[in-house]
Amino acid sequence: MAMTLSACVAWSAAFGVAHAQSAPVPLPIEPGRSVPGSVAEIKLSFAPLVKATASSVVNVYAARRVERRSPFAGDPFFEQFFGGGARRPRMESSLGSGVVVDPAGLIVTNNHVIENAEEIRVALADGREFDAKVLQRDARVDLAVLKVEADEPFDSVALADSDRTEIGDLVLAIGNPFGIGQTVTNGIVSALARTHIGSNDVGYFIQTDAAINPGNSGGALIDMRGQLVGVNTAIFSRSGGSNGIGFAIPSNLVRAFIDASRAGHPFERPFIGATFLPLTSDIANAMGLDRPTGALVQAVVSGAPADEAGLREGDVVLSINGFAVENPDSLGYRLATAGFGKPAVLKVRALDGQEEELTLPLMPAPEDPPRDQRQLGGSTPFTGATIVNLSPRMADELEMPQSKTGVAIASVEPGSPAMRLGLRPKDVIVALNDREVTSSADLERRASDGRRGWEVEVDRDGQRLVQTIR
Repeated sequence: MAMTLSACVAWSAAFGVAHAQSAPVPLPIEPGRSVPGSVAEIKLSFAPLVKATASSVVNVYAARRVERRSPFAGDPFFEQFFGGGARRPRMESSLGSGVVVDPAGLIVTNNHVIENAEEIRVALADGREFDAKVLQRDARVDLAVLKVEADEPFDSVALADSDRTEIGDLVLAIGNPFGIGQTVTNGIVSALARTHIGSNDVGYFIQTDAAINPGNSGGALIDMRGQLVGVNTAIFSRSGGSNGIGFAIPSNLVRAFIDASRAGHPFERPFIGATFLPLTSDIANAMGLDRPTGALVQAVVSGAPADEAGLREGDVVLSINGFAVENPDSLGYRLATAGFGKPAVLKVRALDGQEEELTLPLMPAPEDPPRDQRQLGGSTPFTGATIVNLSPRMADELEMPQSKTGVAIASVEPGSPAMRLGLRPKDVIVALNDREVTSSADLERRASDGRRGWEVEVDRDGQRLVQTIR
């Protein structure tokens, strides 16, 4: 039988009273944090937080020149009538976001927003526009620092300690999605320490369900204290729009990158002289570990800081400076944000099951051997290639593993014999005519010895390629 409205209200009140009499189970809420306890608390607004931070988020316009080629280029018949040369280049523009992190006009954004740009302009929320210059950029961490000048200080946002961020924390994403103008979305931190996102090599991201779309790149992820907890950099999407899975570079990495810009030197990672592998379940079981977390030492370079600290092949790094190491990406992130001049304390489990603490000095990568950069010319297949001797520092500059050695291709001129040969930047010339290449000087001398044939062996991303040229 249907109940009247008054009966429903009376029944609901009685049911609520009956349940109120049973003692509620207290939630294990950390002191200083709470969940909404009333309708009034649910109706609270983010508006004061937005007013305090939105003026620090800017639009970044990047213009780059794009060469246009005739569709008839390379065809002698059509070139005779229509021409085949390059057409007048056109300017291509892209739009992203950025965050003012210093009242003096320092702005942090993503590297992919300004990559290859010939002209960069920054538009503030109040409509003012400024030309910007690039102080620092790094494709590996997908960050860039811009500088704008004005007679008065800019509104800026402070950087949070991203290590204090927890899953479930409320966050705001501020940026310029699709170029429609500054937009604010809110969500929570969905996950921490996400890896293999593909946008940079420091695989350690904050994941959020705050809506992030194209144009949000370089924008701010703000915590409830009004501080920058991350720089929005990527989304996981099959449609190109937000699916509720966005990623931000943690503010502690952003801080280390900005500090390098202020000091006037490139952003560097400490050189430790060791390579690592993820710890699989099988390996963890064989070593008697209860869970497959940590970074397994694959190899150690003799005489390197890791070797002097006592790190050995087969050791598992469990933590660094008190922070748990989940995988090699996690270790790389901790090293990148630790800074130079102070040691890192590693908790390590050896093959025999013993655990110990090792003190690892953190220092810049050395340039040994010297790079000895040479641009090859003459009548050889290598003409147009710039070659260098690989050292840990040179490998780092070329965005290659620091453990790589040999003679590498630093750059290749378009249309040169080296490009027609198929040589690419980061290729390592292993051997020439069945003899090992020992240095850049050795390769230059042997490439110009007047031969009419060459057999070249190249290491490309771990694969050996052999090519014969007549």
